[in-house]
Amino acid sequence: MRQHQSQLVEAIEDFADHSRLVLGRSEATVRGYRSDLLSLAESVPTFAAFTLPALRAWLATAVREGRSRATIARRTASARSFSTWALRQGHLQSDVAARLVSPKVNRPLPEVLGVEKAGEFVGNAASADEVEFLRDSAMLELLYATGVRVSELSGMNVKDLDMTRRTVRVLGKGDKERVVPFGEAAADAVTEWLARGRGELARDTPALFVGVRGGRIDPRQVRRVVEKAGQVTGQRITPHGLRHTAATHLLEGGADLRVVQEMLGHSSLQTTQIYTHVSAERLKDVFKQAHPRA
Repeated sequence: MRQHQSQLVEAIEDFADHSRLVLGRSEATVRGYRSDLLSLAESVPTFAAFTLPALRAWLATAVREGRSRATIARRTASARSFSTWALRQGHLQSDVAARLVSPKVNRPLPEVLGVEKAGEFVGNAASADEVEFLRDSAMLELLYATGVRVSELSGMNVKDLDMTRRTVRVLGKGDKERVVPFGEAAADAVTEWLARGRGELARDTPALFVGVRGGRIDPRQVRRVVEKAGQVTGQRITPHGLRHTAATHLLEGGADLRVVQEMLGHSSLQTTQIYTHVSAERLKDVFKQAHPRA
């Protein structure tokens, strides 16, 4: 069907394949690139039309339509990435989009739980069923201990655990593996789940955590477990908020920023640096309360 596609659309499909298969980009990232660029192709169908004024006009249209700054920034990044690829492929004679200026996105500081609240939260799995309670307790403890994403937790297998070293192998974005440590509380909860709960539910699956039907647990179920634990303790927290909390507590405890970057599976240190802002805000609060010259 490609013979009916515009020149740019055909190249966009090739770029999406390259991003997925060669660069190892996640499906979510590839979908975002493709969606943005197909929008661009509606007004810029050929590489001859792929000019800086045309790209600026495309972004200006998005601004007039009331798109958010985050959306404009994402579209700019998509165009830049595509432009660099197109130059290397010989479609362009220069990296046209390199001169696009991305709007600064104001990233709100994430909400995090205090240390005591976090301990209360992970210790209050809401399920009344004993087996599900053991599973949910282990999931909450492991989420907080490691700061992993929900998709990474649900993708864990039993063989990924090293209970002697207290580490777990995690398959992150772009199929990149990392090894993440966890502490005694998470180890105890996971051991209880493996010894007394998993065998009651699991049906021929390598998954560490399973649903009531015996297969690998769905990420949506993990999110519901987190939400229910928040309802029990009166705290509104999402799995991503729990990830923020874990990272912030690590930094406040003296962990190096690059160590936290490795634990969280961030490809860029800049992504991890947002947690230093959270810690700085808390430091200011403590300073105001404790310093005589505050």
